[in-house]
Amino acid sequence: MNLMVIADLAQTISMASLIFLRSIRKTNKLLPFTYPISNINTYFLSSLCHQTDPPPLPSSQPPPVAKKVPFKVSAHGVSWEDSYHWMSNTNDPDFLKHLHHENAYSEAFMADTRNLQQNLFSEMICRLPGQISTPPERWGPWLYYQYIPEEKEYPILCRKLAIENTNWVKRVVNYATIRSSNEQILLDWNEIAKEHGYVHVGTCRVSPDHNFLAYTIDVTGEEHFLLQVKDLQSGTLIPSLRVENVVSLAWAQDSHTLFYTLCDQSQRPYRVHYTTLGSDHVSDVMVYTENDPSFCVDITSTKDGKFITVNSNTRTSSEVYIIDANNPQDGLQKVHTRVSGVQFFLEHHKGFFYILTNASQKELFDTNYYLARCHVKDIHLANWQKIIIPSKGSGIQDMDIFDEHIVLYLNKKDSPVIFSIKMPIQSNDEKEMGIDDLDPWYFPFPSNSCSVLPGSNHDFMNSVYRVVLSSPVMPDLIVDYDMSRRTFSIVHQEEVLGISSNEEHEWLNVSETYCCERKEVISHDGTLIPLTILYSHKTHKRGESCGILHGYGSYGEVLDKSWCSERLSLLDRGWVVAFADVRGGGGDVSWHKRGSGMNKLNSIYDFVSCGEYLLKEGYVCKNQLGAIGHSAGGFLVAAAINMNPELFRSAILKVPFVDVCNTLLDPSLPLTLLDYEEFGNPQKEFDFNLIMKYSPYDNIRRGVCYPSMLVTSSLHDSRVGVWEGVKYVSRVRETTCANCSRLVILKTNMSGGHFGEGGRFGHCEEMAYEYAFLMKVMGQFS
Repeated sequence: MNLMVIADLAQTISMASLIFLRSIRKTNKLLPFTYPISNINTYFLSSLCHQTDPPPLPSSQPPPVAKKVPFKVSAHGVSWEDSYHWMSNTNDPDFLKHLHHENAYSEAFMADTRNLQQNLFSEMICRLPGQISTPPERWGPWLYYQYIPEEKEYPILCRKLAIENTNWVKRVVNYATIRSSNEQILLDWNEIAKEHGYVHVGTCRVSPDHNFLAYTIDVTGEEHFLLQVKDLQSGTLIPSLRVENVVSLAWAQDSHTLFYTLCDQSQRPYRVHYTTLGSDHVSDVMVYTENDPSFCVDITSTKDGKFITVNSNTRTSSEVYIIDANNPQDGLQKVHTRVSGVQFFLEHHKGFFYILTNASQKELFDTNYYLARCHVKDIHLANWQKIIIPSKGSGIQDMDIFDEHIVLYLNKKDSPVIFSIKMPIQSNDEKEMGIDDLDPWYFPFPSNSCSVLPGSNHDFMNSVYRVVLSSPVMPDLIVDYDMSRRTFSIVHQEEVLGISSNEEHEWLNVSETYCCERKEVISHDGTLIPLTILYSHKTHKRGESCGILHGYGSYGEVLDKSWCSERLSLLDRGWVVAFADVRGGGGDVSWHKRGSGMNKLNSIYDFVSCGEYLLKEGYVCKNQLGAIGHSAGGFLVAAAINMNPELFRSAILKVPFVDVCNTLLDPSLPLTLLDYEEFGNPQKEFDFNLIMKYSPYDNIRRGVCYPSMLVTSSLHDSRVGVWEGVKYVSRVRETTCANCSRLVILKTNMSGGHFGEGGRFGHCEEMAYEYAFLMKVMGQFS
């Protein structure tokens, strides 16, 4: 488990060590749909099984056969039968019984891999240090940090008073040495998990005076978060303040007024409330309600704490309000009326608002985001001065602001760039400024860095900016950039036991042992798709190795290619691990839009093209390629299998979104209305016809050989219904080649949610199971 995983466990602890902002999602011109799946690879339609050497099956246990109940679905004059619709009633005793039968079959199927699983698990655990720590980060008089104790699964959030006038923090190598009798434990995930059996911490916020910790926890896996507030002076919870279904939090300057958002029945954050601490009866006041079901509400504080922003947004549009954090009862002030396709993100600096927006301007290329500003008193006029207009081929993705500097994230030719500029910006009122006109300092990065993620950087007065750098061949590296001196220092790097690197580097880099190549693959329409390929110099055999292709391709999210020590267990056995950055995922300003909505098929073609490239160029042996996708990534992989089933020998679909059309036709399901922007709205005939061309569950090909598959689901998943994976597996077994479908297993977590459960050891156990499955069905036991 790496330092980024600690941050994932912590979710949004803004004042602790590693909390990461997501890139701003952008849109651009839609591309026409011209390539229906049904026209592709029809010569593969054959009932002849291609499994010439199938792995051993459970000798006395056939795959479960789900019952079928007639049920007709109709839309836009089209009717079809969905005999597994009954599974959406998760209270049906037959459904729970079927899940247990499927789990039993999976257990029997994997019984001969138990030793292999144990070996893989031992390898992974042996690479982990006994204790994982994040370096301390100063905020006011305190140093905040996290660590996972030896033999524990989850992190502990701590703090201690900073030592003045010393540079000792940077000199400490073993961060365990900073803990002493003065250490204060703020939140222990392990204690919550021990009490409830499950823990997911959503959001944590320390009050401006550092006396209170507000946080949200989910103890069921259903992502119904409970707000609690801890008095850090007494160490006790405030018993009168327990609010259900809370998402985001923000403190006012008085450290007693706490704003929070509430979810509706579909888990959409739609209301803003505030409560005041310090009285016998905790007051609760509603501030804002968003009535449009396609918009979600988020709240946050500006970096200097002087304003609270209320952002009602979709993935492409937003409407912003501000609240004076010194006078929180004064109510909301609107910044700008919502405009379709336009977003606004605000920060405050000494009487000015700095606005990151993509409001249409003739000077912009591809509706990129640019930086504007205005006086606080003029915010309602929308008469903003444009400060920085990005050049063609680049776009501003994010910003962070400090007393003396502003930090901007730039995407330039698919490479991350971060730079700082002195504040206040001395702009020319007569024309917009280019970045280089403002004497920027570009942060130096290692040449092979794939991902750059910010630390918490909570202290507005700080001149040091902390980031986490990572790549497939470089363990997570925490670097402090001194923006005043324009120097940087390596603070800490994730420890990986048992590996070493070139001594010339100041940081651990394993590129001499493992090769990381970046290629561009031509997709069906001529678009170049980034493909990252990772393999071992020593064990990889060209044209003979097995491989696994990762994909996601939705919501504008960047596919995670950061360091993962567990991955070495595949690479050291000669496997290739590849990552396809298909359209629909993160990238430049138009990349997401070109793979969403009416362009969703592009994502699928891109993924197939990347898989074909790995075989054609000899990175992976024919009939030895697997694929893996999580959630919407499971949709991508399942749709690619329907498009070209012979391309893949195996697949892992983790809580996959595969019953796309049926789910989107039911607006009562959580998050359905919010997904219309990504996948389309089947209530509209044009969108319906398009969705029916790629919905994985509705396009499984009869009599065709399908890959061996491990499909996972979670009983308490509130994002993707547990029934989706179950229905998919049942229809694959019913429809495809009978021999191949016996190699499809379904494993359901009967207690967890969308993100599973377990900390660092549970994560290794899950990875060992998945790798053992791949090795078994690929015939690579070792």
